[in-house]
Amino acid sequence: MKKCREVMTGDPVCCVPTDTAARVAKLMKTENIGSVPICEDRHGKKLLGIVTDRDLALQVVAENRDASSTKVQDVMTRVPLTCRADDNLQTALDAMEKHQVRRIPVVDDDRRLIGMISQADVAVRSDQPEKIAEVVEEISRSQAV
Repeated sequence: MKKCREVMTGDPVCCVPTDTAARVAKLMKTENIGSVPICEDRHGKKLLGIVTDRDLALQVVAENRDASSTKVQDVMTRVPLTCRADDNLQTALDAMEKHQVRRIPVVDDDRRLIGMISQADVAVRSDQPEKIAEVVEEISRSQAV
């Protein structure tokens, strides 16, 4: 099985906690991505959280918040699920399936952001298309209440 570093997208864009929801949404649009890691600063990239398109929809739009004044620190998921570059890809896939997430930040030992793994990364770079289809189906299935 491959390592996470073999399928991750390296050097992902990030925002800082004081950036606005509008800035994150614009970044998602220009970069064609569904989540943005939130780092302590743009240079050291110590991971603090993550904001997804779903977070923006549910916590900004649905709550009638002003996107240009809402700080991402108020809507981000703190301490998100992560993996390391040398982790076995299966470990990341199992975590994605268990927690029903589509993207996982890849961090180093100091929690500095070095990459992102998404369903799409795994799908196009995997040598196990049947297993990937199964994982994607499980991640996408809504949990019973």
